Amino acid sequence: MQMPIESLNLQMLNVGFAKHDKDWNWQNVSSPFTRIYLVTEGEAKLHLENPCPTSPEEGGLSTSTIVDLRPGYLYIVPAYTAHSYECRGVFGHFYLHVYEGFKKETDVMERYDLPTEVMAQEGDKWLMEEMCRRHPEAQLPESDPQSYDNTTKFTDYVRRYNEMPLHQKMQLRGAILMLFSRFMEKAVPRMWTKDERMVKVLAHVHQHIYEDIDIDDLADVACVTKPYLIRWFKKELGVTPLQYINQKKMEKAQLLLVTEDVAVKEVAYTLGFNDHSYFIRLFKKMTSRTPQEYRNLYN
Repeated sequence: MQMPIESLNLQMLNVGFAKHDKDWNWQNVSSPFTRIYLVTEGEAKLHLENPCPTSPEEGGLSTSTIVDLRPGYLYIVPAYTAHSYECRGVFGHFYLHVYEGFKKETDVMERYDLPTEVMAQEGDKWLMEEMCRRHPEAQLPESDPQSYDNTTKFTDYVRRYNEMPLHQKMQLRGAILMLFSRFMEKAVPRMWTKDERMVKVLAHVHQHIYEDIDIDDLADVACVTKPYLIRWFKKELGVTPLQYINQKKMEKAQLLLVTEDVAVKEVAYTLGFNDHSYFIRLFKKMTSRTPQEYRNLYN
């Protein structure tokens, strides 16, 4: 099923140009926003961690894909994708950071497998240059992903976009969609499963991600028993229904923590957790940081 263009609620956080000389070697980066790069000169490498079907404690092992970054090409790193950079010489690139606004449906990154690399088309560099010219305040003060800004809160980036005049948002939206379309042109719809019942189960999870999702309700959606659903779900997706639900809730939590100026307890309640202490333990288990420690990375 094709995703309607109205649901592509992509919003800009940062845009700019950076030139490096052997100093773009950040390791183990993972953020709740998507990165798009347009390389202009030099070469570098992007190490992408491929997610394993099971968690490390269950014996799952992650693998890495190495992508050579070349001039004249666009690259995309989806949100929540663990990755590292390797730069051994001069390297110049435009960067664009975007995130999908909150909505109760599956994000575009989860519905399609996007190519990591596509050839830039005529006018793409101009689009980047225009965004940089019109929004110099969106340039990152430094390139270290762990300390993008030690004076301005990440939430200020979001507030800055939200407070823009409508015509500026329209201009940005058009430019972002144009660049994003380069990847969508070669995207392949992701087949979670061929079973229509499982499709309904996954849709239910995403539509109710801000609620307390009961596994019994998922079994009812699929018209199967709860034990059968758990075994079937694990076979289809490699994780249990609860693990999948928690993974998606923690991804939403990461975005909420860095884009909304609300208490951790409020984030927990927003995602359907009545016990915020449990939410904190779960978040740390899945991200290796407490919610506040995670928020401090961007604030």
